[in-house]
Amino acid sequence: MKSQKQILFIRRGVAYIVLAFLMFVSLFPFVILMINSTRLHAQIMKGFSLIPGPYFLRNLKSLMGNENIPVLLALGNSVFVSLFNAAFATYFSAMTAYGFHMYRFKGKSVAFKFIMAVMMVPTQVTALGYLQLVTRMHLDDTLMALVIPAIASPVVFFYMIQYMSATLPRSIVEAARVDGCNEFRTFNEIVIPIIKPAIAVQGIFAFVTAWNNYFLPALILTSREKKTIPILIAQLRNADYMKFDMAQVYMLVCIAIVPLLIGYLCMSRSIIGGVTLGAVKE
Repeated sequence: MKSQKQILFIRRGVAYIVLAFLMFVSLFPFVILMINSTRLHAQIMKGFSLIPGPYFLRNLKSLMGNENIPVLLALGNSVFVSLFNAAFATYFSAMTAYGFHMYRFKGKSVAFKFIMAVMMVPTQVTALGYLQLVTRMHLDDTLMALVIPAIASPVVFFYMIQYMSATLPRSIVEAARVDGCNEFRTFNEIVIPIIKPAIAVQGIFAFVTAWNNYFLPALILTSREKKTIPILIAQLRNADYMKFDMAQVYMLVCIAIVPLLIGYLCMSRSIIGGVTLGAVKE
């Protein structure tokens, strides 16, 4: 018995050590980011430091006073694009997955394989064609051009249909139909609460993906008022030597991660609150 307890104690200790190391590896870049946002450009160029500086407000004022970097406008644009991407990707993908899960129709297998094939196509391959389509539709240099593609999200659809197969009982939907509930009301009031954990998880991923997206906004957006946060960060980093300020770069990145943390915390509550709803079984 003592030997088994000792083995269990050692395993538990090793597990805590590994978890502590992984936590350190995960949080260390954020700590360095916060520290460097409080230091001046010259201090950052000298090398690494774990001691915060007293220049946080100075760097923030310098960044906000930079006329070439409209931080507040970019934040608003990024929040708009990311929120609508998350909403469209989760809602329409869940609706498509619901149709595949509950209905049997001719060509269902072919349609599913086609969606899976589209999932394998990189964004860079279709970017030129989409850019031409956006130009013909007179949507170039608009934020909606960054939101519309989220309606068709094969990766989110695949996750949703897998989740529905495991947690959505057909009997609940059939009972709603017997009671005279139409399909849209069934989906919105019965199916969505059941799959809320999946919607929360995919909403986080879609929000973060849209927030960090640089490739498509750089191709579509041209005006100063429509730029997003990743474009501003790249613009700061590509500044010439006389105007380059690493402190402003760190400050802008520091500002950029705040909405991500807020969004994650809000969606995490939805995950926890929806666990019991997602645990319904046949």
